[in-house]
Amino acid sequence: MTTIVLADDHNVIRQGLRVLLNDEADFQVVGEAHDGREALGLVEKLRPDVLVTDMAMADMNGVELIQQVRKRVPETAIVVLSMHGIEGYVHKAMRAGAKAYVLKESTADELVTAIRHVISGKRYLSRTLTEHAINVYLKDTPPSSDGVDASLALTTRENDILNRIARGNTNRQIASDLSISPRTVEFHRANIMKKLGVRSQQQLFHYCLRTGMLRDVA
Repeated sequence: MTTIVLADDHNVIRQGLRVLLNDEADFQVVGEAHDGREALGLVEKLRPDVLVTDMAMADMNGVELIQQVRKRVPETAIVVLSMHGIEGYVHKAMRAGAKAYVLKESTADELVTAIRHVISGKRYLSRTLTEHAINVYLKDTPPSSDGVDASLALTTRENDILNRIARGNTNRQIASDLSISPRTVEFHRANIMKKLGVRSQQQLFHYCLRTGMLRDVA
């Protein structure tokens, strides 16, 4: 029996996935989580064969969750189920340790296929994503000194601010939206640039473009 934990902040989606996956004779959904921290706790407690997770959740984003699961429960294979097909999202998920990336627009059969692939030790990408593109990225993009993509070192707050920067928001706008001071936003911006290894706003813009952030918010 393949045991599965589901992580998604939409109750309807989780309920639908539970029904879908439990219809498979050899699948059993053993837990559900509505955010990243709850998902990590369930995985540590239940040690399922597979975690099916969204990328965008409260408390801990998908990349952070993938990293922590790979570190704490490495035997659990991770399948990302996301609405985002931008290569930047796929690259981050796969480099963090996900074994499959399935788009929410895919058929139910494709998710089942992805789960069967990862429990047999294989990798799976939705048919609309290109395996070749992922292989090229993994081969040609050098990892940081600790073997992790530099952007994965960003905190949840820093990722939030970076996404707002990619949308063209000013420090004052970001500060107002997040109920923090412009000085604090500037502090986070400086930390983001340091962690990403960029030295100018132009380089930060190119980073957002390369990772797909600008295309995602357009």
